Amino acid sequence: MYHFAYFLLLLAQIASIGGAGYALAQAWSGRTDGLRVVEKIHFPVTGAFALSSSILLYALSSRDYSLNYVAGYTDNALDFFYCLAAFWAGQPGSMLFWALSVAIMGSIFALTRGYGETPERSRLWFWIFFFGITGFFATLLVLWSNPFLMTEPAPADGSGLNPLLQNPGMIFHPPLLFLGYGGFTVPSCMALAQAVCGREGARPWYQSTRGLLVTAWCFLTAGILLGAWWAYMELGWGGYWAWDPVENASLIPWLIGTAALHTLILERGRGKLTRVNTLLISLTTISGFFATYLVRSGVVNSVHAYGQGPVGAPLLCFIAFLCAATLLIVCCSEKGRGELENPFSREGALCLTSLIFLVLGFIILTATMWPVFSRLWSSAPMGLDARFYNSVCLPLGTLILLLLVVCPALSWKFGVQNRTWLALSLAGGAAVAVLAWLGSYQRIHPLISQFAAGAIAAGCLAALVPGLAAGRTGFRAGSIGAHLGVALCAIGIAFSGPYNQKNDLVLAEGSRAKIDAYELTLKSIETGRAVDYEYLRAVLEVRDADGTLLATLKPEKRAYDKFQGMLFSEVDVAASFGKEVYASVSGLDGKSNMVVQVNIEPMVSWIWLGGVVLSLLPLLNLRRRRNGAATADASGEGADGSAAKAA
Repeated sequence: MYHFAYFLLLLAQIASIGGAGYALAQAWSGRTDGLRVVEKIHFPVTGAFALSSSILLYALSSRDYSLNYVAGYTDNALDFFYCLAAFWAGQPGSMLFWALSVAIMGSIFALTRGYGETPERSRLWFWIFFFGITGFFATLLVLWSNPFLMTEPAPADGSGLNPLLQNPGMIFHPPLLFLGYGGFTVPSCMALAQAVCGREGARPWYQSTRGLLVTAWCFLTAGILLGAWWAYMELGWGGYWAWDPVENASLIPWLIGTAALHTLILERGRGKLTRVNTLLISLTTISGFFATYLVRSGVVNSVHAYGQGPVGAPLLCFIAFLCAATLLIVCCSEKGRGELENPFSREGALCLTSLIFLVLGFIILTATMWPVFSRLWSSAPMGLDARFYNSVCLPLGTLILLLLVVCPALSWKFGVQNRTWLALSLAGGAAVAVLAWLGSYQRIHPLISQFAAGAIAAGCLAALVPGLAAGRTGFRAGSIGAHLGVALCAIGIAFSGPYNQKNDLVLAEGSRAKIDAYELTLKSIETGRAVDYEYLRAVLEVRDADGTLLATLKPEKRAYDKFQGMLFSEVDVAASFGKEVYASVSGLDGKSNMVVQVNIEPMVSWIWLGGVVLSLLPLLNLRRRRNGAATADASGEGADGSAAKAA
């Protein structure tokens, strides 16, 4: 069965490379009569990836340890769902899942009306680029990262899944990222295809791929935020973003893709920045490959990385080739029409917002790779810690928030157009800032962010609630909802980041401690054994100032049988949309007292609420009607303009 699965990967490789070559020969000769053959090749490619993935899932679910991958990432004690999640826990499995995501997204696009309305020559070039990517994935899996290697005799038990990955967040976080990367592949290939062929008589690529473009962005957003939630709940340090290299690697494609979504407003409504948008959407996909390179090459150290592996060099070569090909195609493509308007206009604000997103991406990329760059002049590589990122990136993030307050009120030409809406937004922001000040949250930078987030939220609610009450959804509600989600996340970050309180307590059984407005009592210290680990547990009662019991927390420190020499935290949280109590166990001191870390996390849950809004409401964009799109594209107002006024 596993030999057959490997044969399927070979089939995907041969079909992809053959399909790309045949399509290129057709395009080179100016013919399109072979397009039907090229289009049918995606069925065996997708089928091969899907069937080989099903075989791997079967092996994981049945715990067939004759397969190296299964023996390396599962064991007899592992829960069934974590056995399935082990599919993307290791390098070969995650590469296969990403290849599957790309193939599925391409097959979905091939069935859409947008693809059917694309001229035949553009379709040929689309498949040239698309099969080039699936062919590269298949080659990686066949030559360097084969998930179907076997061992004889099969061991009686496997090595087990890293306990850090045994968390519900890791069931969904990696696949959402890969689905996001895979989804962006389709508009990237279509944008390059139209850059080669021109757009005369064709629907623009951002219209024909709009559904996948929006969905991919939502998947990537959800994956990043779910990863932050996993870090908060699993790593035990009380934070949710440590500027880890692999965290940064997933953020860079999101920043570039978000910049592209904003500059696309100008192309869709005004016919401008055509080359820029082709470049940005292509860089979104390329940066996804770069994220994979960081995780799998061993070039940087990370708690998430797989360490040094054989796929690093092929990935780096492929990234270099994609960059060169993209730049060549973009430089030779047709320009957009018209010049940009005055900087003090909606066009200017949109361009500045996108530019800041790109600057953030460049800063994060440079800082992440700094240990590599520093080797050029130092024998001891130097890394940049969270203080650098916070001091540079957070002010730029605040500037984006302020632009989101002002931009919707600006005219497309010059000056303020919607003064009433701007006044309402500013009033909402001022109310949030005043409440924060009265609550003793008085640091200047967070206060500015809180004001901006409150202003965005007030403006979004003022536009969103009447529309939803009247039953109107679609593009306007989706765009406004995305900005509302940003505002909620920003509120959570502006309060929880600078005002987080960390307390290391040493408690005997029955002793009490006061932290902020809470009283904590250590009711008991428990030790015991589960199926595959031993644990040390603290049972903590949390009461408010009135003595009311709010929660009983049971954080643990665990020692797993198959991960000797390593201790893992299992935190517990008294969740709240106000101040949240977060507890983790450090261990016992020399007197058998419990050492616990208790954090007070103000409004951190607003990040998770905002993440849900930010990941789901943009999907309402998929309900936008074609006639509404045509009106917006022709005027630069309509759906885009009205959304921009209120988003």
